[in-house]
Amino acid sequence: MNRTLYRTRIKFCGMTRPGDVRLAGELGVDAVGFVFAPGSPRRLTAAEARQLRLALAPMVSAVALFRDNTAAEVREVVRQVRPALLQFHGEEDDAFCRGFRVPWMKAVPMGGGESWDARSLQQRWPNADGFLFDSHAAGQGGGTGHAFDWSRIPSGLHRPFVLAGGITPDNVHDAILATLPWAVDVASGIEVSPGIKDGEKMRRFVAEVRRADCSAD
Repeated sequence: MNRTLYRTRIKFCGMTRPGDVRLAGELGVDAVGFVFAPGSPRRLTAAEARQLRLALAPMVSAVALFRDNTAAEVREVVRQVRPALLQFHGEEDDAFCRGFRVPWMKAVPMGGGESWDARSLQQRWPNADGFLFDSHAAGQGGGTGHAFDWSRIPSGLHRPFVLAGGITPDNVHDAILATLPWAVDVASGIEVSPGIKDGEKMRRFVAEVRRADCSAD
């Protein structure tokens, strides 16, 4: 990737308050994530997310996160929230993910010692628009606040990839220089508690991403 032509995209995930959504837009964040995964402390209903979407700044994308939700649940979110991207964190196969006719990304669990290579990922989910590498183990949820060994990200991917899992304002600069991701995704690293964002951490996170971009250039 030519770092002089590209910048690292930023997604703030697990949004639950309109003020946090508005601040994300003011800071120049590219996307905000709404969580619909069962059992998540950041889980929203479709109606709640629809109201939060009203706080989105122009040209900031809404992303809907699922983990083994039913097709009916996904369809209802698509209908009410109109996300630009779907993010699947469970055992969903390629046919399920592509069935909603919305661009989608598959989360890849890296926290349980799993070993992945680019070819197997792209064969298993051939229609994925990208992959997100997170620190959760297979069958578990994200947002744990723990990082994984970034050197385990497979090389040779022909799709954009997003780095997630344990990223904070303190380590995102090094994470970007180590992996050169298309985007970084943060939830707990900018929170005071699940779903409740910290404005100063949000600001510092964005500043550190931009500093990394300048360093990489």
